[in-house]
Amino acid sequence: MASTLMTPGVYLEEKNAFPSSAVAVETAVPAFIGYTSMAERNGKSLVGKPTRITSFAEYIECFGEGFKSKFTIEDSKVGDDESFMLDRAPKKVAFKAGNIAYMFNSIRLFYANGGGPCYILSVGLYEGADSLEIKPGDFEVLDILEKEFEPTLVVIPDAIALGAECYGIYQKVLAHCAKMQSRFAILDVVKQEPTDETAEVINNFREAIGINFLNYGAAYYPWLNTSIVQNDEIDFENVDADLTKLLPEVDAKNIYAKYNEDSAKLEAGSADLLTAKKHLHQGLKAVSPTYSNILSEIRTKLNQLPPSGAMAGIYTQVDNSRGVWKAPANVSVNMVNAPAVNISSEGQQSLNVDVMAGKSINVIRSFPGIGCLVWGGRTLDGNSQDWRYINVRRTLIMIEQSIKLAARAYVFEPNDANTWVTVKSMIENFLINLWKQGALAGAAPEVAFDVQIGLGSTMTPTDILDGKMLITVKVALVRPAEFIVITFQQQMQQS
Repeated sequence: MASTLMTPGVYLEEKNAFPSSAVAVETAVPAFIGYTSMAERNGKSLVGKPTRITSFAEYIECFGEGFKSKFTIEDSKVGDDESFMLDRAPKKVAFKAGNIAYMFNSIRLFYANGGGPCYILSVGLYEGADSLEIKPGDFEVLDILEKEFEPTLVVIPDAIALGAECYGIYQKVLAHCAKMQSRFAILDVVKQEPTDETAEVINNFREAIGINFLNYGAAYYPWLNTSIVQNDEIDFENVDADLTKLLPEVDAKNIYAKYNEDSAKLEAGSADLLTAKKHLHQGLKAVSPTYSNILSEIRTKLNQLPPSGAMAGIYTQVDNSRGVWKAPANVSVNMVNAPAVNISSEGQQSLNVDVMAGKSINVIRSFPGIGCLVWGGRTLDGNSQDWRYINVRRTLIMIEQSIKLAARAYVFEPNDANTWVTVKSMIENFLINLWKQGALAGAAPEVAFDVQIGLGSTMTPTDILDGKMLITVKVALVRPAEFIVITFQQQMQQS
């Protein structure tokens, strides 16, 4: 309406009748940090730049293929789980130094388990390189992620290649999540070797992870034997050895020797050389069972992956189908044949409940006739009544960030009763919708949440003079039924 009424006439004035609405923020947008083959979009470098993608095809387009890892053939002991017979001697395959990378296959596992939009933060390139040097300093990029609002999960699959040295990086990730108050970390435990004891591996993790900000992360164990890497992705170039000396079959030696002669005359990267490599691979498979066995062992090694990528996909799947308030547990893990270590119910007790410091480790277990299930839903702060469960921590993050964004519209608004009523109505409407969806516990909205704001309730006259609008929100979050106890008792015959 006109500010001054001086001319006779009819004036129209419109007033808002309803409060602003709060909209739930996204809850499952992981940020993957690691090494990539390339990092380029439209001719511009993406190294060190968080990049949003929505599909695995888009990842390939911007960040390329996986690292071509090479393997050595080492002596083994009879009875070793990883050994195979080569020329009557027990052998095993092992990653060549500087040839371990998990980022690419973790992204594949992420999308195989229901993944969606995510951010990729490339910390280095390996395209055309014979080795990949993973440095702890390369992961000092969390300050870059602080400029991005959307990511709600942090996953660093390549860091686990550092061994126990990665736990220092994990501490910084937890501190980053606590500082942002808008994201959650999914962590891995260092791979258990055949000679290691589960208790020792878990104790090393618990001692190295510290005690700070534990409610902003969850750890998963053990590693997974997946089927992500297919047979046609592995060939003789993955073997770091002279095949003329390694393979016992005479025909295989002759085929490889002939290839060496012919390839020396061909230009590197030419179509003829690619064809020659393909024919060599097919010829060796046809005449050498030993060659096929070696490739099978290499594929098994490449398919042993840390679980963080799969769990990021499961978080996304559960959030989209059930809601962030549903615990990401008792869910099947896709593209997984079996856990690398079989954990029994008794063996899980000390992992799920840590009486010393509460550092719970969630276990992925295999059940007969069912398959691999995520059988744990606790944060690392497992002894806390407030933050014991992953879904409780992540649900409150969602509520906090949603209300925070909605309340920005009222910054510098008059700090009076009219504004207080509007803000309270906005928050209550948002929480009522969450209660209807099952995110809050209670038979009625008034017992599921409580919103308080106003002079004499949450503020004093001094607070108003200082420009403070204080709001108190209490919510009753749903918690998972982790332990279901059914009691049976006999009774006397009644008739």
